[in-house]
Amino acid sequence: MRIEKGKTDYLLSLIREGKQMTLGQQLRLTAYLSVPAIMAQLSSIAMQYIDASMVGSLGANAAASIGLVSTTTWLFWGLCAAAATGFSVQVAHRIGAGDFAEARKILRQAVTATLVFSSLLAVVGISIGGMLPGWLGGDEAIRGDSSLYFRIFALFLPALQLNFLAGGMLRCSGNMRVPAILNVMMCLLDVVFNFFLIFPTRQVEWFGMAFNAPGAGLGVEGAILGTVLAELVTAGGMMWYLCRRSPTLKLAGERGSFRSRPETLRKAFRISLPMGFEHVAICGAQIAATVIVAPLGIVAIAANSFAIIAESLCYMPGYGISEAATTLVGQSLGANRIRLLRRFANITVWSGMLIMGVMGALMYAAAPQIIGAMTPVEEIRTLGVEILRIEAFAEPMFAASIVAYGVFVGVGGTFVPSLMNFASIWGVRLTLAAWLAPTMGLRGVWLAMCIELCFRGTIFLIRLWGGKWIYKLRIKR
Repeated sequence: MRIEKGKTDYLLSLIREGKQMTLGQQLRLTAYLSVPAIMAQLSSIAMQYIDASMVGSLGANAAASIGLVSTTTWLFWGLCAAAATGFSVQVAHRIGAGDFAEARKILRQAVTATLVFSSLLAVVGISIGGMLPGWLGGDEAIRGDSSLYFRIFALFLPALQLNFLAGGMLRCSGNMRVPAILNVMMCLLDVVFNFFLIFPTRQVEWFGMAFNAPGAGLGVEGAILGTVLAELVTAGGMMWYLCRRSPTLKLAGERGSFRSRPETLRKAFRISLPMGFEHVAICGAQIAATVIVAPLGIVAIAANSFAIIAESLCYMPGYGISEAATTLVGQSLGANRIRLLRRFANITVWSGMLIMGVMGALMYAAAPQIIGAMTPVEEIRTLGVEILRIEAFAEPMFAASIVAYGVFVGVGGTFVPSLMNFASIWGVRLTLAAWLAPTMGLRGVWLAMCIELCFRGTIFLIRLWGGKWIYKLRIKR
């Protein structure tokens, strides 16, 4: 790990110092940053997979109660992530320019601003939690558990915000390893907490030995408590490392104001607002899709929820590479190296398409095993496998949209890509889903998703390779 860290720091220093980089060095740096980021993303989805598997064993109602509000939790996650990104992109630019003191000033301001934002968001989430399952058209039998699940999630949003902020800052400084390690730890903690919180006291057999395992028997409530407690511990570790150990961003031993400056807030707002709008648009569309799926019955809701989680295992590598793209492009822009920026954009996009293409093929082949691990209900498993295999064909183009978006985030140009996401998901996916669902059921909803993702990937590639955004960067510099 120390050797790899030294190589990463050396290659990143070539960007800041304006030195030439060979293609091999560019590929290695992309890999050094992408692999830990991919591991962190996979561990995050593994945590959801674990929750779904444990809760799925309690029956269809428990699984459906979480699936009903899952898109809304992702909406709130996305807003917290957008708020953090508005500041971390600025830090990447300052680090690329070699201005570490200014990067730390931005970090201090980010802590205050994002904590205020996430606290307000938590109040909103707790306020609407009781009504949300009804708004989404959920069955009366699952509304109580859904409401409790979402309210507990909302209560811990400030901890989630600090996790996003600290992880984003470390990644934009080029440190992908620590966030990856801590996210894997979060996954393990989630397993431990769930083991004791979801199930009642029971007899467990491991390696031929039987013993009584204590448990709280909280069911759905235990699943979300396990998740938020794991996030809380991880956020503490992430912030401690960022503030006390990070070579470029540590705040320990240095005085400075945590009061946000108008200029920093304006830049963060300009970056975060389109991203927040995009998350609202996409998650709003997913919520609208949930409303389309809900009348199809509890089996369809549960199968849809499990398939979304299962597909996440496939596309999370794309988000990991996207984070690497944001770091590489952001630091290249800060160093005023536009040609190198474009090379990193192409390398990361092609890498994402290749990896997610392979993951899509694996997902198609292993769909029965993946869905089967989350639920023992045969009807849910059969439907889940069918819709997951439909989605497998869209993964390469989905990768193109994910990683290209990370490139545009790295240069701070989030407005047009956010509009593209909005137009694609609302104009193509929801229109097709509403048209196909009455005749094809849940299969029609997922066919609409597959078509839309291919369309979205195409328009992102057209923008990326068209070059107008590069021309605008040259004019600004």
